[in-house]
Amino acid sequence: MNTTKATRRTTLALGLALAIGLGVTAQASAGAPRSVSGKPSDNITRIADFYGAYIDAVTDEGSGDLRDALRAHYLTPAFQKELNAWEEKEHADGVLRAQNVPLAWKVTDNGSTAARTEAVVTLTWSVGQTSTLVVDMTRDSHKILHIGAKGVGSK
Repeated sequence: MNTTKATRRTTLALGLALAIGLGVTAQASAGAPRSVSGKPSDNITRIADFYGAYIDAVTDEGSGDLRDALRAHYLTPAFQKELNAWEEKEHADGVLRAQNVPLAWKVTDNGSTAARTEAVVTLTWSVGQTSTLVVDMTRDSHKILHIGAKGVGSK
């Protein structure tokens, strides 16, 4: 009987040690809390906000109205017409320049002039597969006036 009690205690102790060990591992792997910040007067923030919301809208089922509303809010009317023509010709989403939806995005400042801000948007499609777009936004109205392989100044 003492052997059975000793075996139970050993098993219980081993189980507790594993549970405590796993708990510590899970906490340690969670890492520090992440934060994201921005401000509405900053064009890079606005471009990142647009791409984040747009990708969510395209990903979420039945959110075509939101996609259109985001375009109306963030894009100049002239660029909306240009984008519609590009999409008609290319049969792809003009904001993403693709037929599918990326898994992630990153927006990097690429310089400014008195009239506009240029950003490079890196879209991640799968592990190791990315594409980049250059996005130009007006500094006064904070509207996107161009999305393409090169910026407005490079045309």
